[in-house]
Amino acid sequence: MAEIIECVPNFSEGRDLGIIKQITNAIESIDNIKLLDVDPGADTNRTVVTFIGTKESVIEGAFAGIKMASQIIDMRKHSGAHARMGATDVCPLIPVSGISIEECIELSHKLAKKVAKELNIPTYLYEKSAQKPERINLANIRQGEYEGLSEKFKDPEWKPDYGDAVFNEKSGATVVGVREFLIAYNINLNTQDKKKASDIALTMREKGRLKRDKKGKVVKDEKGKSLRQPGTLKYTKAVGWYIDEYKMAQISINLTNYNVTAPHQAFEEARRLANKKGLRVTGSELVGLIPLEAMLAAGKYYLKKQGKCEGVPETDIIRTAIQSLGLNEVSNFDPEKKIIEYQFKEFSNPLVDMTMAGFVDELSTDSPAPGGGSVAAYCGALCAGLTAMVGNLTHGKKGYERKNIMMNEYSSKAQEIKAKLIRLVDLDTAAFNKVMDCFRMKKKTDEQKKLRNYAIQEATKNATQVPLEIMKYSLEALKLTDKIIQHGNINSISDAGVAGLTGESAVKGAGYNVKINLAGIEDTAFCEKMKNEVEELNKEATRIGRRISRSVNKIISES
Repeated sequence: MAEIIECVPNFSEGRDLGIIKQITNAIESIDNIKLLDVDPGADTNRTVVTFIGTKESVIEGAFAGIKMASQIIDMRKHSGAHARMGATDVCPLIPVSGISIEECIELSHKLAKKVAKELNIPTYLYEKSAQKPERINLANIRQGEYEGLSEKFKDPEWKPDYGDAVFNEKSGATVVGVREFLIAYNINLNTQDKKKASDIALTMREKGRLKRDKKGKVVKDEKGKSLRQPGTLKYTKAVGWYIDEYKMAQISINLTNYNVTAPHQAFEEARRLANKKGLRVTGSELVGLIPLEAMLAAGKYYLKKQGKCEGVPETDIIRTAIQSLGLNEVSNFDPEKKIIEYQFKEFSNPLVDMTMAGFVDELSTDSPAPGGGSVAAYCGALCAGLTAMVGNLTHGKKGYERKNIMMNEYSSKAQEIKAKLIRLVDLDTAAFNKVMDCFRMKKKTDEQKKLRNYAIQEATKNATQVPLEIMKYSLEALKLTDKIIQHGNINSISDAGVAGLTGESAVKGAGYNVKINLAGIEDTAFCEKMKNEVEELNKEATRIGRRISRSVNKIISES
């Protein structure tokens, strides 16, 4: 999966659609950006924009939006119901997939520094990017709003993290930071009683409820402060309400860190509490988008509860999650529209979306790409797929019960490797095309020649590193095949044998692609390092391939 970040900048304009359009056009002008939502508010005079992209494109897109806002929004003329301190009030970065919080924090510094240096906008860091405890909370930074900035800058404690403490009258100040993905999630109850839903919400939410004595009076400490009974779920905000459209009560939840409390955990807790009150949870509803990771965690949780193997295709895991959480009860849940990663297409017209016949036809034309590298990646994916299949055909089968945990682990790992190799099918072709693009660069002047040669060298290095990745992941798949032959269902031994052959071919085929690209690279140290890695990977693939072949032939001859 590509490195994907969500960005949700808030701009101080919610009435002039022309201004808003100029900002979103600037964001969308950056390659590899997908605009997900534009939500203007007239009363607040504020627009919340949501977009996703790769780590490079998101920073460029965010900066493009902030820059355009600084040019066309004048804070001296701004008024609205929502608190704000600048033309771009706040710009959070949210890691979605393939990237860590720590990496996003680094990117937030890069963006904040760029905004301050190039646009002369004082910039603060908040949430996980905050440099001081008092700056974690956005409300603290925003206190005094735009009108109070001039005075705020006189206090050394509120010196911006980036930029000078000089009041920018037109643009104000901006806040940048990293936060967790927020999942808005409603759980349906078989009642129209809002009070019952509210009671469950109070028990669940992290803040909990006021603590009461046996007579129902609020318990207070020695200073007269009301005490609270903590809720059962961390990073959870919840209320109960009645939805007339559905004729049912719901527990409306915001999960502010799904890595700690995931939707399926909230669903199960709501079900437990509802049962104690004689109620039933009948399903749930997702508001907005959800990360793929959260859906996969839910699907695997319910597969495990059913005693099923978790190492099945992604589509099957998601289907299990949708059915188990009842996500289709009040509205249609379309994974292609609701899962955030599915909104972002890393490649235009991806090879992996073709039919098998279409891919082979494309392969057989006079176009040099796709070629051997993409085929090697596909062979590696086939190896991983067959290995997962043998694991699934072993898990839960009579006589193999003691192997269930092992097969679940092997099959799940094989599915992960399969997904990475499928992505590399397109990535290898994209790397080749990038080299060709560099060769087409202008070369009339000495400077153009220098830039062209540098670009060719860097692109060619990348074109060797992609097939090297194919080699590594294919070898990992081959190792799993070797393990699964030792413990898997002997009725599927021929399938495991084919997995071994395709895996070894994938490693060695990708190796050819590494070597042929090295001929055009001037960096001798880089070339020597790559050659050594290829040799070691090939040796290990040969050794494991021979062992697999001996094992398969032995089992078949004895059966």
